[in-house]
Amino acid sequence: MYVPKESQPKQGGGAAKARDGEKGGKRKIVAQNKKARHDYAIIDTYEAGLVLTGTEVKSLREGRTSLTDGFVQIDRGEAWLHNAHIPEYHQGSWTNHSARRKRKLLLHREEIDKLESKAQETGHTIVPLALYFRDGRAKAEIALARGKKEYDKRQTLREKQDRRESDRAIAVAKRRQRGV
Repeated sequence: MYVPKESQPKQGGGAAKARDGEKGGKRKIVAQNKKARHDYAIIDTYEAGLVLTGTEVKSLREGRTSLTDGFVQIDRGEAWLHNAHIPEYHQGSWTNHSARRKRKLLLHREEIDKLESKAQETGHTIVPLALYFRDGRAKAEIALARGKKEYDKRQTLREKQDRRESDRAIAVAKRRQRGV
């Protein structure tokens, strides 16, 4: 008997990973740092695990996190996330965490060494781009970035506006073509 592919039972584990197009399954984004993409030219991105306490994880799941002032610093061979604001868990007790404490990032040794050497170059820094959950584990997307000058920011905005206008013009032309 023939069974259409849509009604066949879903495969576990590996099939979900293949469907998402990324290793590790689907991402549930908690916080993004849009200001970092505006202020910095992103050179390279990395995914890092986060060392968190229980109340931090619960607070992250509520989704009230801010990364706008956050930065990553490498200290004695370990990567640390500074100034990421994860608010106190409102149902927490005396075991609650402090909102702006530094948090350890979990990266491979080669990645830490590469980030450290590149970050020491003039004008380069490491910034957090997003916090998210992947397969129930908290992850941070961090990036090696170079600061943009004011004219670079204006150029980026101009390119984005030009792209938007050309997309609108194409959409209008397609609508007219269908209408005639």
